[in-house]
Amino acid sequence: MTSLYYLTSFLFFFLTFLVFYTYLGYGIVTWLLVKVRSVNSGAIKPEDRLASTPDITMIVPAYNELAYLPNKLQNCLDQDYPAEHLHLLFVIEGSTDGSAEYLEKQKANLPNLTIISGTQRLGKVAAMNRAMRQIKTPLTIFTDANTHLNPEAVSRLAKRFEVANVGAVTGEKRISVQGQEAAAGSGEGLYWRYESFLKKLDAQLHTIVGAAGELFAIRTKLYEPVETDTLLDDFVISLRIAERGYRVEYAPDAYALERPSHSVGEEMKRKVRIAAGGFQAIRRLAHLLNFFKYGWLSFQYVSHRVLRWAVTPFCLPLLFLLNVIMLVQVSQLSISDSATITFWWGILLLQTVFYLAAYVGYTLENRQTRWKLTFVPFYFVFMNWCVLAGFTRFCNGNISGIWEKSKRAI
Repeated sequence: MTSLYYLTSFLFFFLTFLVFYTYLGYGIVTWLLVKVRSVNSGAIKPEDRLASTPDITMIVPAYNELAYLPNKLQNCLDQDYPAEHLHLLFVIEGSTDGSAEYLEKQKANLPNLTIISGTQRLGKVAAMNRAMRQIKTPLTIFTDANTHLNPEAVSRLAKRFEVANVGAVTGEKRISVQGQEAAAGSGEGLYWRYESFLKKLDAQLHTIVGAAGELFAIRTKLYEPVETDTLLDDFVISLRIAERGYRVEYAPDAYALERPSHSVGEEMKRKVRIAAGGFQAIRRLAHLLNFFKYGWLSFQYVSHRVLRWAVTPFCLPLLFLLNVIMLVQVSQLSISDSATITFWWGILLLQTVFYLAAYVGYTLENRQTRWKLTFVPFYFVFMNWCVLAGFTRFCNGNISGIWEKSKRAI
């Protein structure tokens, strides 16, 4: 066998290892590390001590979300946190659907309700930067207009700040899949359940690497104005807090329930934007790749985020190509070892069957199905395809911080 054969084999197995480590291996390694390492919460700083029931401001960015506002407002009022300590701030800049008029009518009976409106659509991040300058409460909670929080969400988020050195807390995002859902919704739900498992391990090991924009809280004083073209503001905000030595805690008992995207087309639009934002964040947070300075944070950041966004999606097509190259080399070298030939043909067959299952899942995506053998491969391939499309969008500079509404299933 030639050196080229061994080199190609090594590259194939190395890329296979990266894919395995990214999606399964990291979870296994983290689980083992949690078993042998206890988290050092550190000594709480005097200025971080909170009152037993601290005042909290809940920010709800809502661009043209009138259809969701009545339920969202009631959901906020239904929180079991003392009403006199919970302040609501709805940011509806640029909305043209009557959101401002509706909220103004409600404001008369809700003294803790504040509205930031205006005719100019500046984008979510610019609106958040403006809103944060007005907040005086020690804690701030961010949540989306189209999500439903459990009644204990605010109380449970606030409780986590009693732990030493916690600078931010993220709740859990849950996808509400009703009965027989389209492949996009079913796959999205499975993905977030697995993400929840990894976040629990991350929190036990050291810190969460990236908050869920649907529901997360921070110590108000730790907020730093974010670049207005930032796509993943929740991710950047939480990582910048973590890099300052604070932990980002996870509160799975505080959750935001959200319906899946209306269709695969809508889900693709959203995920391509997220992927482009991921590459943008990697560039802006490049200093977090310094393992010598950030230690565990760098390990978690690279393993859980960088590999998934910037490495593994490019590995998948290369693995298929390398597999074909190996078979060509085996044929040219006239290798008589039947086990070697069978092995490489078997690997190619497995890859082919997997991608065919993904294609079948794609063709059935708008039909009612519970056939997990197709929608799980489909969603896996779909996510990675969106990352590649997001990378193209990032490279083309097609990035804007302006809200991009996506349709959700009802």
